[in-house]
Amino acid sequence: MTHPGVGRAAHPVTPDGRYFIVRGRLWRMADPALPEDRRATLVAALMSARRAVGVARRSGDPAAEASARADVDRTKHALGERGPVWWRDGAPDYNRHLVHNTPYAEWFAGRG
Repeated sequence: MTHPGVGRAAHPVTPDGRYFIVRGRLWRMADPALPEDRRATLVAALMSARRAVGVARRSGDPAAEASARADVDRTKHALGERGPVWWRDGAPDYNRHLVHNTPYAEWFAGRG
């Protein structure tokens, strides 16, 4: 499955498709088993929630910011980017870990 904005042009994706890498840190990909229409709906909701965080921050409204951040978190859980992992092989979750501290270190270093 392709994820808009992620991949060779934007950020490298681990060979198993579980993470993309930004500034040396692993970030969990969305669950590839999500139907495309559901994923698109969730991504749109995520972008809306992120915009709401910015609006609330700029307006100095801590309650609105907290609510918007909770919406971001709920949506990321629904996408599979947070919470229980979506893979079933028992591999640990390295979300937010520095790639050089994970089993992906050698692969990442060898990318040239």
